[in-house]
Amino acid sequence: MLTAFARAFKTPDLRKKLLFTLAIIVLYRLGAHIPVPGVSYEAVQQCVKQASEGNNSLFGLVNMFSGGALLQITIFALGIMPYITASIILQLLTVVIPASKPSRRRVRPVLPRSRSTPGT
Repeated sequence: MLTAFARAFKTPDLRKKLLFTLAIIVLYRLGAHIPVPGVSYEAVQQCVKQASEGNNSLFGLVNMFSGGALLQITIFALGIMPYITASIILQLLTVVIPASKPSRRRVRPVLPRSRSTPGT
């Protein structure tokens, strides 16, 4: 197995793809440990503890499926939510501030004139 892995690194195209994949995995693992700025870790822990004291173990289930990322409150635990929130805010701003609307006028392409003369 190690010889196959070593042989894969000898092929330039495959080596490039493997190194890219390893770099993305390292980047994801780093992002999974960077806490979200402005959020108190202790307050989140206390809130989750209070919510899980009853018979409701939904937080525990979601935390298990997220790999423990829910309780860690890391940047990559946010998922796609910041993107969705930003797009909603921008759509609302275009209604409130009309100058922020993108230009919607249509531009017609200029077609070349025909060089044929009438009657020929």
